[in-house]
Amino acid sequence: MSQQKSDYADDADIDADLDQLPDDEVVEATVENLEASGFDVVVVDTADEALETLQSHIPAGVSVMNGHSTTLEEIGFDDYLSEGDHEWESLPDQIWSIDDDAERQAARRDSQTADYFLGGINAIAQTGELVAADLSGSRIGAYPFAASNVVIVSGVNKIVPTLQDALDRLESVAYPLENERAKEAYGVESMIAKQLIFRQEVEEGRTTVVLIREQLGY
Repeated sequence: MSQQKSDYADDADIDADLDQLPDDEVVEATVENLEASGFDVVVVDTADEALETLQSHIPAGVSVMNGHSTTLEEIGFDDYLSEGDHEWESLPDQIWSIDDDAERQAARRDSQTADYFLGGINAIAQTGELVAADLSGSRIGAYPFAASNVVIVSGVNKIVPTLQDALDRLESVAYPLENERAKEAYGVESMIAKQLIFRQEVEEGRTTVVLIREQLGY
């Protein structure tokens, strides 16, 4: 079920002060601190450029998995992975073609070790930390270790000054929006059940953050 932020944003009460587009100086400082924390960073101006970056970044012949990300939907990556002219092994298509619930769940767990795992993030501290959470852990489980390569795609609206602000943004922006999405998509409320603070990438070249100078995702 494809959804856009506009499908449910009007029903969510968020702290809009933590969902603003920062100026160039803030973006540059954030990039510098993310790189100092071991992340590779690519900054693009538009959603189209972000998709082109992903297309060129991921080599042919590898397995690709994505955790749910409104940003990936907004830039067109989910459709491209499922329908596009690429030479990747699309794990989501394999997983959702499995009828048996237990087998499908096992395949979802196995997909955490994909060659390339793509997803979003809920907040980026200007000081160089990434913050994310979800209910099951299927979106963030691959980030710390399991996947060989991780690509995190985010609008710059998720940049906030400090780690505490990032945690606040998770609670007061990302969660209210995700809760509305979950109710519409699945008929249940979400929760911040499993939370990740990604402070440092110690494996050189493993994790890439693609920052888009647009207000995307939540």
